[in-house]
Amino acid sequence: MAKSSIPHVALFIETSRSHGRGVLNGIRQFIAENEEWSVFMMPRSLDSQIPDWISRWKGDGIISRTSSQEMADAITQSGIPTVELRSTKLKHAFPFLGIDNRAMGRMVAEHFLERGIRHFGVYEIGIEVYFEERRDNYIQTVENAGYKVSVFSAAEDSEVPREWEKHQEQMVKWVKGLPKPVGIMACTDQLGFWLLDACDRAGISVPDEVAVVGVENDDILCMMARPQLSSVAFNSTRIGFEAAALLSRLMKGAPVPQEPFLVTPLGIVTRQSSDVVAVDDPELASALRFIRENACKGIQVNDILKAVPMSRTALERQMKAAIGRSPKAEIIRTQLERAKELLVSTDFSLTQITERIGFRHSQYFSTLFKEKTGETPGAYRAKMR
Repeated sequence: MAKSSIPHVALFIETSRSHGRGVLNGIRQFIAENEEWSVFMMPRSLDSQIPDWISRWKGDGIISRTSSQEMADAITQSGIPTVELRSTKLKHAFPFLGIDNRAMGRMVAEHFLERGIRHFGVYEIGIEVYFEERRDNYIQTVENAGYKVSVFSAAEDSEVPREWEKHQEQMVKWVKGLPKPVGIMACTDQLGFWLLDACDRAGISVPDEVAVVGVENDDILCMMARPQLSSVAFNSTRIGFEAAALLSRLMKGAPVPQEPFLVTPLGIVTRQSSDVVAVDDPELASALRFIRENACKGIQVNDILKAVPMSRTALERQMKAAIGRSPKAEIIRTQLERAKELLVSTDFSLTQITERIGFRHSQYFSTLFKEKTGETPGAYRAKMR
């Protein structure tokens, strides 16, 4: 078939992280559902160079996560219609399509506020516009609620510090000096992974003293972290699909859009690093900790009362006042949060998940899940993946 009948498209998107792989999956879906493309792609990291042949290539379109001015200049000089997926400080005129980082910072702040946390920190990295947007909107949301944020900046503004041990020592000092309990947003999952290591070195309990949420929901980093890292899930597949749709229009002569196309994050995947409710009363804190650690064993309210010296009336009243939920409702919330994690991170069947969260019947679990979230477990799994 002649070249003119099939668009030739180059994908300069990293395969080394979950987000890049999700974007590629969205592009694949667009191609499968809409039109055939001849595609160039290869395994890449974010800082991989583009091929030398780009200056001579007579292709039709490019989708890129551009990492350097040299790369931006080379793509610009090619004159090929391009969709950019990184909101960077680089100089170029490519239309941007990507994640809404302002919504992301707000989500994390609200996640902590809902859990009763009243002290806040952010582990930032200032090398790109989108990192700054995450940080600034997190800080703004916290300050609008009447609180302040302590800031720790990544060494050399890099995700690869030159002196690893020195960097961790500085972070340990910062975390130790924060009032507790504190919620900290790490502007990437890599930073969140290092922050949890610093808490471990400092002997600080996570999430009881320090609750941590990262950004990107990179499965390897989040699941390897100790404890497992909560993180904001991008809607990577939709970004890829919409990027391919936009490029298709550009290749057919549509005008370049002047405004960015922003995709709202899916939400926060809650894991152990932020699964906490901050309260001052030690007995109530013990009750909440008991629920967190045992909810998926099928416990009842009477089991809490056996573990914590409180009357049922006092437990009901104090928990309702502190978190706005009854003990039974908090048990169910914890079970469903664990179910969400299993739906996203495993291929377990509905029956297997039902057993692992302490329910007896999968039909009851499915009905309750839809009642609380507005969608079935299967729909939630498909959306988050």
